[in-house]
Amino acid sequence: MSRVVIAGGGAAGMMASISAARSGHEVHVYEKNEKLGKKLFITGKGRCNLTNACDMETLFENVCSNRKFLYSAFYGFSNQDTVAFFEDCGLKVKVERGDRVFPASDHSSDVIGVLSRKMKELGVNVHLNCGVKELVIEEGKVKGILTEGNALIPADEVIIATGGISYPSTGSTGDGYRFARAAGHTVSELSPALVPLNIKEDFAKQLQGLSLRNVRAGVFKGKKCLYEDFGEMMFTHFGVTGPLILSASSLIQKELKKGPLTLSIDLKPALSQEQLDARILRDFKESKNKQFKNSLGGLFPSKLIPVMVELSGIMPEKQVNEISREERTGFLHKIKHLELTITGLRDYNEAIITKGGVVVKEINPATMESKLVKGLYFIGEVLDLDALTGGFNLQIAWSTAVAAGGNI
Repeated sequence: MSRVVIAGGGAAGMMASISAARSGHEVHVYEKNEKLGKKLFITGKGRCNLTNACDMETLFENVCSNRKFLYSAFYGFSNQDTVAFFEDCGLKVKVERGDRVFPASDHSSDVIGVLSRKMKELGVNVHLNCGVKELVIEEGKVKGILTEGNALIPADEVIIATGGISYPSTGSTGDGYRFARAAGHTVSELSPALVPLNIKEDFAKQLQGLSLRNVRAGVFKGKKCLYEDFGEMMFTHFGVTGPLILSASSLIQKELKKGPLTLSIDLKPALSQEQLDARILRDFKESKNKQFKNSLGGLFPSKLIPVMVELSGIMPEKQVNEISREERTGFLHKIKHLELTITGLRDYNEAIITKGGVVVKEINPATMESKLVKGLYFIGEVLDLDALTGGFNLQIAWSTAVAAGGNI
């Protein structure tokens, strides 16, 4: 029986503590906040998208960085295992659009409650308001931790589950990267990921608060498509956000560092150019005595109408029956290709996760143990692993946690 110390009481730390305690170890979790699962509480807008019910191939496809590293962890504790674990613990779950799995209650607090109860049941010792200051390493072996209160805590194994640096208000302040470097590990370049985007055009500000559902969005560098998908997005005072945009942010970072990119939105993806033209002609026929600006109520939400009128180049007061074919064709093109200029990413305060982290070549993929320091493990977001939205990042946390906790 080992004495296992876990730095961090978030999703990965809680799951690792359960896994290690089930294996019969004495487990201590050190959490700098006043409660466990602070970041978990706000995930999925407070509903907690705890995994994705897709098949294994899709699971891997949604991982952006180092997916091969996760082969052993994902097969050792899959998304189906995650659902089974929570259901066995008494949490009812439901599957929504895009195979996203949520607690049936829509409350993230129920996920935290289930994990906390399981930890208590298994005798896990939880130390709140007690952060880890540094690791104690002697002759290539971890010997314990030093707390922020300067208490020396001996340990046979130490698991680092401190998260990244996104949402620093939840306690994710990059401690794990500092511990990793001090232990001789390499940390790859860090950047905010699953993060909203800044837009150059002023009309984005005009559209603040407008949500667009069922649109197709693509990000382009010149004619090269870097990302394309279908779904939901929203305008904000600085630019754009929402599931479509957050996923794009993780895949366009390299190119965005070199300069601005183009976001092209198809506002009516269900209609072909010809079908949309027929629809507009029909609307125009019904509104033939109206001014152009007053004829678009059936086509767009009211907030979008003045912007689309301005972008069309057609005089707002022009009678609908006077609009030329050329003008209509240009307007059609704008609806299918509403273009905005992406100038950059928002910062860590708005990022769901951190891209980059402890280089996985230095970690055993089957156990998450450091290849450099015996008895030291890294799990979850602190590793150079990230995925798209939809429950995939939490699955990385659960799978790596079980790999570490269950292999001690």
